[in-house]
Amino acid sequence: MVDMPARPVAAAIVRKLKQGLEAEHVVVVDESHLHRGHAGFREGGESHFRVEVVSAQFSGKSRIERQRLVYGILAKELAGPVHALSVTARAPGEPAFSAP
Repeated sequence: MVDMPARPVAAAIVRKLKQGLEAEHVVVVDESHLHRGHAGFREGGESHFRVEVVSAQFSGKSRIERQRLVYGILAKELAGPVHALSVTARAPGEPAFSAP
């Protein structure tokens, strides 16, 4: 499943993660509205994101290594329009993280 957002920054994130990680599952959620009044907030959103990615390239890698892969792929977005990025990265077959 891939969530293909209509927003340009979110769409670029989906495209880059799918291509760069050969991801089988990518979901991008714009959480900018939750950060109104905080640093980096912009009217119109696309500044604070949560991403969930499933890729075989994460197999055998630590959580930090996985995040570094994602941050490297999204370096241009993180240097510009994206103020904050929350990443859930797992290999196929690993259980999804559940919120407390």
